[in-house]
Amino acid sequence: VQLQASGGGLVQAGGSLRLSCAASGRTFSRYAMGWFRQAPGKEREFVAAINWSDRSTYYSDSVKGRFTISRDNAKNTVYLEMNSLKPEDTAVYYCAAALLYTGSSKDEYAYWGQGTLVTVSS
Repeated sequence: VQLQASGGGLVQAGGSLRLSCAASGRTFSRYAMGWFRQAPGKEREFVAAINWSDRSTYYSDSVKGRFTISRDNAKNTVYLEMNSLKPEDTAVYYCAAALLYTGSSKDEYAYWGQGTLVTVSS
C-alpha cells in the first residue's frame, strides 16, 4: 500500500482544514487507516483511526469532538476533517495503514505517507 497525504496549509485558530490520504493497492478496504502527527521536537502521536470493516472510529482526547476521520473505499481515500483548530494542532500530519489492527500504536502501522504540514496561527 502506498499513501499520499495532502490538504495541509496555513489556517487561523478556529478555522478548518480537510486532509486527504490517497492509497494505492486493490486491498485498501481491508486496511485500518490512521492519522498521526508530529510537532517540532516532539514524538509522533496518534490522532485518529478508522476500522476497515465496521468503520469504527477512534480519537485521541486532544482532538475528540473537533476532528472527524472518514473513508471512501471506492476512492481509496481516507479523510481527516479538522475543525476549531488550535495553535497546538500545528504539526506534520501523516496517514498510515495497518492490516488487522485499529488503534493508537504507531508501531502497528506498516505503511506511511509522506506527511502534510498543518500550521495554525494564533
